[in-house]
Amino acid sequence: MAKVPVNRYQQPYINSGQMGMPQGVRTKKYGLEPKKYINLALRDWVKQEWFWFLIPVAVIIINVVLNVTNAYANWWIYLVAVLGAVGFGLFRAMQFTATTQVEQNKQMFEKFVYEFDNRQIFVWKNREKKEGGQLPWNMIQSVQKEKDAYLFILGKYQYLYLPFNVFNSEHDIKMFETILTRKELLK
Repeated sequence: MAKVPVNRYQQPYINSGQMGMPQGVRTKKYGLEPKKYINLALRDWVKQEWFWFLIPVAVIIINVVLNVTNAYANWWIYLVAVLGAVGFGLFRAMQFTATTQVEQNKQMFEKFVYEFDNRQIFVWKNREKKEGGQLPWNMIQSVQKEKDAYLFILGKYQYLYLPFNVFNSEHDIKMFETILTRKELLK
């Protein structure tokens, strides 16, 4: 096999005899928008904790039974149950909105270039100046393929959101899916 000149700024290649076959996938620069994060977090919260909204429903049903049997007639419990559920939902929405404003979470909304290979994920803020870091695959709990993006779940309400348009080609998307399938992350 012929030796290939090594250029430290060139994307790494697989040593499989096929020259020019990239080992990983590089994306365009992308940052998660705070509004998108709030929507993702609220959606995830409702999926995980929907059963808490059964409490106001149960209170309303019990009150209806008490009203029908004339044991305890009132109307204010309906209002309190609905306002309590709506108030709790708004409280959680405010928490997720505040998360986007906190200095510690600022990094979650910065623009990065991502490079995915079989070993790890490189996260580059500025590739020319070597500003960035590595994200090991074992930090990712799961990956969901949505209609227009991949959603990496890193922890509770911690996401890496990659729309399809940040990839350079359809081939990169297929290669990326292959990596995710091999890692058994794609659901």
